[in-house]
Amino acid sequence: MVQKSSIKTVVILTAIGTIAWLIAGMAAITLDYDSKYVWTCIAGAVLGFVGIRYSIRRDRRSGI
Repeated sequence: MVQKSSIKTVVILTAIGTIAWLIAGMAAITLDYDSKYVWTCIAGAVLGFVGIRYSIRRDRRSGI
């Protein structure tokens, strides 16, 4: 059984990854990298936000 504090850990780790993608995207824009790197960072950040929302929603529904 998963403890209640583990959802906080999941959300924190996902948030850290999302922030890392945002920082990498800002660096890619600043350093004028190719657009595929910028779009990769955008996709990573968006998926991070989706992961955070999904984790919170799943926790509320299942009571994990």
